[in-house]
Amino acid sequence: MYRYKKSKNSKLKNIFIIFTIIILTSVLAIVLYKMYEQINVYDYEENLSSTATRTVQTIEEVKNQSNQIADMVENVTSCVVGISKIKNAGNTIFLKDGVSNLGLGTGVIVSENGYILSNEHVTGSKYSNCYITLENGKTYTANVVWSDSTIDLSISKINIKGLPYASLGDSSVVRVGETVYAIGNPIGYEFQRTVTSGIISAVDRTVRIDENNKTTYMEDLIQTDATINPGNSGGPLINVDGLIIGINSVKITSAEGIGFAVPINVVKPIIEKYMKEEKFEEASLGIFAYDKQMIPYINSDVDIQKGIYVAQISLDSPAAKAKLKEGDIITKIDNLELNKMCDLRCYIYTKSPGDEVNLSIYRNKKEVQVTIKLGTK
Repeated sequence: MYRYKKSKNSKLKNIFIIFTIIILTSVLAIVLYKMYEQINVYDYEENLSSTATRTVQTIEEVKNQSNQIADMVENVTSCVVGISKIKNAGNTIFLKDGVSNLGLGTGVIVSENGYILSNEHVTGSKYSNCYITLENGKTYTANVVWSDSTIDLSISKINIKGLPYASLGDSSVVRVGETVYAIGNPIGYEFQRTVTSGIISAVDRTVRIDENNKTTYMEDLIQTDATINPGNSGGPLINVDGLIIGINSVKITSAEGIGFAVPINVVKPIIEKYMKEEKFEEASLGIFAYDKQMIPYINSDVDIQKGIYVAQISLDSPAAKAKLKEGDIITKIDNLELNKMCDLRCYIYTKSPGDEVNLSIYRNKKEVQVTIKLGTK
């Protein structure tokens, strides 16, 4: 009797447990179902679709940007020319001393009527001739109408109209880290219009040049890591908008990945005058000065906070007649503050011979005002 009751209680207990499990399972199933009902499958599908669309759009944007850059570079390369100082003497660096013997280099067309910007060491000095090869392969004799050895720039002219030409940018706003492209003929015409890319590594650099037993300095240069070889000299350095911000000029051969360009703002006033008036009379002050950053290397006894340091005065020049002295520090010209020789050059290039300028000069710890009538260079 006892065993029967025990067995019966055990069965009832098992039935209760099973029944409880069934109820709990049912409740859990109902809860899960309600939660599932609240999940918006369509929203998930829409989000997935939206993510995929954005990914495709991003890829398309990158592709379009790449195409735009390629189009921009292609447009500028059509304005890049080859330059040689010797006509029909060959076309390759693979000849012995090809670049130096043939004078192979690069230039860029800056006006539709045939003005071409390059380096003086590529084209030769003012009044000399050089030979310009256009993108279509035709070669023309060019006259060098302007040049300046201190900044290694020149402007040549061919008598052709309707040429494609590159636009000039503003080198005063270039920033370190900005993407740039160098275009040129690196080792001869077989590799003409080679494009290399890089960044602006530094601005306002000064490079010491030792040649012909003489030491000079090129100042205010743009430093870039875009590959520049000897034949690239005279070619444009452009920004992502296709605007010329510099002319490739100097490369330190003892170091890898260091190239330099002369900032375009130095020569912009001259190009603009040639384009408008077909002539340019260069005014001259008759001095050579250094940027303030160079003074510790030139004269360690001079403490200069601002201005440019007069290092040399030409005989019988306007500066000499106005009794400027070596060691004077020019702080302003016509109320324009000066800290770089580049600033002075740019301003003088906007003037004409006979114009008067007022200089603020710091001499013997005193400021002196001097009025000078510009001469002709």
